[in-house]
Amino acid sequence: MISLSNLDYGLIIGFFSIVLFIGIYVSKRSGKNTSEFFLSGRTMPWWLLGFSMVATTFSTDTPNLVTDIVRNNGVSGNWIWWCFLITGLLTVFVYARLWRKSDVLTDMEFYELRYGGKPARFLRGFRSIYLGLFFNIITLAAVNLAAIKIGGIMLGLTPIETVLSGGIITVIFSAVGGFRGVVYTDFVLFFVAIGGAVGAAYYLVNIPEVGGMANLIAHENVAGKLSILPDFSDTEALMSILVVPLAVQWWSSWYPGSEPGGGGYIAQRMLASKNENHAIASTFFFNIMHYGLRPWPWILVALASLVVFPDIASIQEAFPHIPEGKLGDDLAYSAMLTKLPSGLLGIVLASLGAAYMSTVSTQLNWGSSYIVNDFYKQQVNKKASEKELVNVGRISTVVLMVAGAALALLLTNAKQLFDILLEFGAGTGLVYILRWFWWRINSWSEISVMFMAAIVSLTLTVTPLGGILFGYTDLSGVLVEGVFSAWSRILFVVLINTIVWLAATFLTKPEKKDVLYSFYKKTQPGGPGWKKVIDDAHDEDADIVVGNKKWPVPAGILAMIIGCVLVYGCMFATGNWIYGNYPLAIGLTVVAIIAGFLLAKVWNNMKKQLM
Repeated sequence: MISLSNLDYGLIIGFFSIVLFIGIYVSKRSGKNTSEFFLSGRTMPWWLLGFSMVATTFSTDTPNLVTDIVRNNGVSGNWIWWCFLITGLLTVFVYARLWRKSDVLTDMEFYELRYGGKPARFLRGFRSIYLGLFFNIITLAAVNLAAIKIGGIMLGLTPIETVLSGGIITVIFSAVGGFRGVVYTDFVLFFVAIGGAVGAAYYLVNIPEVGGMANLIAHENVAGKLSILPDFSDTEALMSILVVPLAVQWWSSWYPGSEPGGGGYIAQRMLASKNENHAIASTFFFNIMHYGLRPWPWILVALASLVVFPDIASIQEAFPHIPEGKLGDDLAYSAMLTKLPSGLLGIVLASLGAAYMSTVSTQLNWGSSYIVNDFYKQQVNKKASEKELVNVGRISTVVLMVAGAALALLLTNAKQLFDILLEFGAGTGLVYILRWFWWRINSWSEISVMFMAAIVSLTLTVTPLGGILFGYTDLSGVLVEGVFSAWSRILFVVLINTIVWLAATFLTKPEKKDVLYSFYKKTQPGGPGWKKVIDDAHDEDADIVVGNKKWPVPAGILAMIIGCVLVYGCMFATGNWIYGNYPLAIGLTVVAIIAGFLLAKVWNNMKKQLM
C-alpha cells in the first residue's frame, strides 16, 4: 500500500471537484428531455465527440487487459483487439453517414426503421435489455474489477470499499449530468488520463530496477515479448494471434465499442453529432488515437513489470493482502504504479479515476438510453412524459451501477470478461454489416443469430463439449489438447451461427415493401443488394431514390484500406521509435505520411460524390 502526500490528495480532490461541478452545471439542461439527456440535442461537434470516444475507451480495465496480454503472449498478443481497427474504419467511411441519416435516438430504434411488425418490436425490446442490461453489466463489472485491483494494490482498500467510493461519485455525476455532462467531462478526462499514462510509463521504465529503455529491451524476461508480429514459425500462435483476428474476428464478432456496422456508444456519439461530416470526423479521430498511439504507454509499463514482478508469485509476495481470487497477471499494472513518486502518483491516480469515470458514465448513460427509449417507453408506458422518462433514466443508471459493481466482486481478471464478450458476439457481425445493404435480411435473421450465438457460447463454456473439441486446462494447470486447435473455436462458432441466420432469412418472409421503401428513402444505402427493391418501387411509381449520386461504398472500402495502412503505420512506427529501431521507424513513418495524403485525396472525392 502506498502513502499519499498532501499534494497527491490535492490533485485528486481537485480533479473530482471539477468533474462534479461540470455535471451539476449542465444538469438543468440535460434534464429537459430525453434527446438532451441521451444525445445533447444532436448539436455536438466532432472534436468533442472524438475526445469523448477516446476517453471512454481509456477505462481502468484496458491497461490491465493489455498488461495481462503482454505478460502472457507478448506485444503481438494485442492483435486480438488491434484487429478491430478494420471494423472501426469501416464504420468511419461507410456506416457513420448512414447512422446519422437514420436520425434515430438510439441504435435500438433502428430495428423499427429497418424492419416491421411484431418481430421488429420484439427485437428492439429484447435487445435493449440484452445489451443495455446484460452486456452492459458485464462491461461495468470489468471496469469495476480493474478499480478493485487498483484500490487493493495502491490504497489497501477492500473490494467493497473501492466500488462504493468510486461508484457513488460516478453514479451521481452520470444521473445528474446526462450525456452532455459525460461528453464535456470526457474532454477534461482525456488530457488527465493521457498525461497520467505517459508520465507513468516514462518514470517506470527509468526506475533503478528496470534501468532505462535499453536495459528493458535487453532483459531476458522481455526480449522474447517485444515483437509487434507473432513468430511466423509458430503456427498455433500465428493463427490465434494474427490470422484469425484479421481474417475472421473483426467482421464476425460483436464487441462493445467495435460493433461491425457501428452501434453501441459509438453510434450514440455519431447520432449526437451536428451532421454526417462531424460523425465521420469524430469516429476517425477516435480510431487513430485508440489504435495508433495510445496503447504504447500501457505496453511499456507491462514490459517493465516483467522485470520487477516476473510472475504472479512475486506479485503475491509483494502484496500479501490481495485476496487469492483477485490474483492475476493483470495486477502487475497496478503493482508498478505503487513505485511512482509524490505528485506524479496523484496525477496517475486522478487519471485512473478519470478513466474509470469516463467509461462507467458512458456505459451508464448508453445502457440507460436503451432501457428508457427502447424498453420502458415502448413496452411499459408509451404515454410517459419527458420528465418521467428522464427520471426512469436516472433510476436505471443507479441500478446498472449497483449490478455491475456486484458482479465485479465475483470475478478474477479482465481477460475473463474480454473472452466472454467476444464469444457471445461471435458470428453475429456479418448480419450487422449486411443489414444496411441487403434487402433480404429481416428481423428473424437477427433474432436467430442473437439466440444461437448465446446458445453455442454457453454450450461450449458450461458443458464439457468445449474442452473436448478445443482443449482445456485441468485442475493441475496442465493444458490438455482437444480434437481441434484452440484457435479454430471461433471459426466453429461463426460457421454454426452463419448457417443458422442464413437459414432463418430464407425460411421466413421478407420485410413488407412499405417498410423497405421507407428505410431506403430515409437512409439511401444504395448498392446491388437493393436493386430488387428499387426496381419494384420504380414499377409502382414509388419515389425512393434521392438524386443520382454514385454509390460511395467502394470508395469507402478503399478509404478503409488506406486508413488501416495509415493507423497501423503510426502504431508500428511509434513502437519502433520507442525500441530504437530508427531506420525501420523512419520507413514506417514515411509510409504513414503517404497513406495520409492518399486518404485525404480519396476522402475529398467521396465528399464530392455525396454532395
